[in-house]
Amino acid sequence: MKFLLTNDDGIDAPGLAALLDAARTVGDAVIVAPAGPQSGVSHAVTWHEGVRIEPREENRIAIHGTPADCTRLGLLHVVPDAKWVLSGINHGANLGADVYYSGTVAAVREAVLHGWPGIAFSHYRKAGVEYDWARATRWITPILADLLARPVDAGFFYNVNLPMLPPGPANPEVVWCELDPKPLPLNYRHEEETGLYFAGDYNLRGRTPGADVDVCFSGKIAITAIRLL
Repeated sequence: MKFLLTNDDGIDAPGLAALLDAARTVGDAVIVAPAGPQSGVSHAVTWHEGVRIEPREENRIAIHGTPADCTRLGLLHVVPDAKWVLSGINHGANLGADVYYSGTVAAVREAVLHGWPGIAFSHYRKAGVEYDWARATRWITPILADLLARPVDAGFFYNVNLPMLPPGPANPEVVWCELDPKPLPLNYRHEEETGLYFAGDYNLRGRTPGADVDVCFSGKIAITAIRLL
């Protein structure tokens, strides 16, 4: 099985390397990812200027554009024989309303629009705590194998969020759940010289019991099947 791998943190992000390690356990992967960070660009596509394709090492292509651009150009010019589009592992969770802002999720949504199935992977973060990307690979490898073995439902994609846990050998529980519709509370800080900056505290967002925010914040892996339309 062949995969197109992308993200919104950029082609050199450690989370993308962790996803590549997991994908290689079940197939062949080609990376088509942004040349630099594109977090929070949602489903933006480049239409007012050219998009440059920059070959890197073998099976690694940098796109000077958005995550959605990566999916479009990857499926059209680089990996047209890909069976799935995998995006992530994002450096930060994409829970609930985040799926509307996330470039990670948008890359997969763009694939589904064109008839390819996809999975978005993200990893919740806590301030001052380092990611364990080798552990993240270990967590998502069986999840990836399970999702790939399921029948493909047209118009759906999967959104997977990993929790941030203390060091330990045990794998967290995997929970299928719905998106939590609550966004982050609105809060902006003012800086005299440069203006207003969004300052919402991710950890203070609402938690609907049993929905993805609550599941991930409780130390479990949250998986949500999302309908495109």
